[in-house]
Amino acid sequence: MIDTHSHIYDEAFDADRSEVLARARDAGINKVFLPNINADTLNPMLSLCRDNPGFCYPMLGLHPEDVRDDWSCCLDEMETQLSAPSNPFIAIGEVGLDFYWDQTFRDQQLQAFRRQVLWAVRYGLPLMIHSRDAHRDIVEVLTELLPDGRTDSGAEGGMLVRGVFHCFGGTADEAAELLSFPGFMLGIGGVVTYKNSRLPEVLRTTVPLSRIVLETDSPYLAPVPHRGRRNETAYICHVAQRLADIYEVSVQKVTQITTQNALKTFDKAA
Repeated sequence: MIDTHSHIYDEAFDADRSEVLARARDAGINKVFLPNINADTLNPMLSLCRDNPGFCYPMLGLHPEDVRDDWSCCLDEMETQLSAPSNPFIAIGEVGLDFYWDQTFRDQQLQAFRRQVLWAVRYGLPLMIHSRDAHRDIVEVLTELLPDGRTDSGAEGGMLVRGVFHCFGGTADEAAELLSFPGFMLGIGGVVTYKNSRLPEVLRTTVPLSRIVLETDSPYLAPVPHRGRRNETAYICHVAQRLADIYEVSVQKVTQITTQNALKTFDKAA
């Protein structure tokens, strides 16, 4: 299995990170993809990846909740690393829009998101997209910048801009709209296991397993039976089991298909 979204470099794991990694391996996870948050998380994330080659893989991006007045300078510094030959980054992320708590930096978030989407085009990397109370804006930006889903709309068969809509928990209509971007998957995590979640029915009726990747978003959004506690990569097995129930297939089938989906999307980690 692949956890396509985990923040195990976070300080929440400082006391037992080695044990967390060991539990992930014991649970059958063979790759963990790490989205960046801001300038301060880069070094801890890269250090973890250097210590765990072939297991931990870094992304580069500025999380929307960390967009402030200095966002442009921050992205300048990140792009310097992104443009370096043989950089280790497998994706642009975690990027996107978040208008749930505060819209003070709404315009800056939109500008930062547009710029990072264009990084995906320029550098041929997938996007890890965060969206919270921002579905319409996300769709509008992607439609504007990726009118046919390709990096070169003038070239027949140009490379699809690809990626993941992280932590999807929306309606069937929203799922269908996001899946209209042909290179993208929906990231499904612990929310799908929650008792009152509407997500299982949305997936069952609207989303084929061929468009899903597994994620934890650890240390957040732990699945049942760990809900309310710190999440970790090993718990992805509960997500896989719930998806097996929803699609009425074996856990092995879920693992096989979602792993293929992840490696197709994040080809630098293949």
